[in-house]
Amino acid sequence: MTQALVCMSHSPLLHHTHPPAETKAAVEAAFEQVRAFVRDFDPDLIVNFGPDHYNGFFYDLMPPFCIGYQATGTGDYDSFSGTLDVPTEIAEGLAQHVIDRDIDVAISRQMVVDHGAVQPMEILYDGDVAAKPVVPVFVNSVARPFAKMSRVRRFGQAVGEFFRDSDKKVLFIGSGGLSHDPPVPQIATATEAQRKLLTDGRNPTPQARAARQANTIATAVKFAAGEADIMDLNPDWDREFLDVCRSGRLEDFDSYTADEMDATAGHSSHEVRTWVAAYSALRACGPYTVDYQFYQPIKEYIAGFAITTARPH
Repeated sequence: MTQALVCMSHSPLLHHTHPPAETKAAVEAAFEQVRAFVRDFDPDLIVNFGPDHYNGFFYDLMPPFCIGYQATGTGDYDSFSGTLDVPTEIAEGLAQHVIDRDIDVAISRQMVVDHGAVQPMEILYDGDVAAKPVVPVFVNSVARPFAKMSRVRRFGQAVGEFFRDSDKKVLFIGSGGLSHDPPVPQIATATEAQRKLLTDGRNPTPQARAARQANTIATAVKFAAGEADIMDLNPDWDREFLDVCRSGRLEDFDSYTADEMDATAGHSSHEVRTWVAAYSALRACGPYTVDYQFYQPIKEYIAGFAITTARPH
């Protein structure tokens, strides 16, 4: 086995809100299950498909996909703020391979990643995001216009083809989702101040970052109490999505549209694009089996919270 997959929801609220004890225990048990899976696989390299929340990518230049040749963490929500161990030559080869397959992809020699990208590695490696070499792959999951889901699938497939015959053990990670609608401004309805944040919000002051984070935490508390003015979670949509992941019929995702996802599962449900890319990468390496799945809608985390592991047959 030279490839494996971990896809998991992330939430900046993991250490800032307090779901019921049995929910927190179930999530921790799921984290331990996936840690054991990764310890057993012991990858040489991680390919991390992650979103961003207007911390590293903004409307001044918003690519649908970007491969990082070097990367650092923003430290938002007390997440990792150091330098990732990116094998630049491998990242360069991957980008060229994807472009040669007629999939346009941006590259960055100064990629900035936020909690959405690093949290899975923090969980898997007890906070040590630099524990393994990682190629960070940004998938736009927040800013319209969105690439069609079929394009996301073909992008992931191209990434998987690059690693299919690798002599390294490669772990594909997809981070995000499932249904959720946190208080992230939408460009179409944003105020002037919000538009400035969405267009060029790099390097905010500590006070500005703290205020933004406090707003999200306060919304989560209200949401858990049934008082927040955001969309509810959609467990039925989440389970249908997970069923497709498990089936291997990833072409079924081609029928998903951005408008339907917004209306049915929330504006941040687009983070499942990272899952579609990761599962497509794994399937490019051969048929696979999902051998573990956890799912629970958790309002305190504003997320349909899911974790899966998979490996080739």
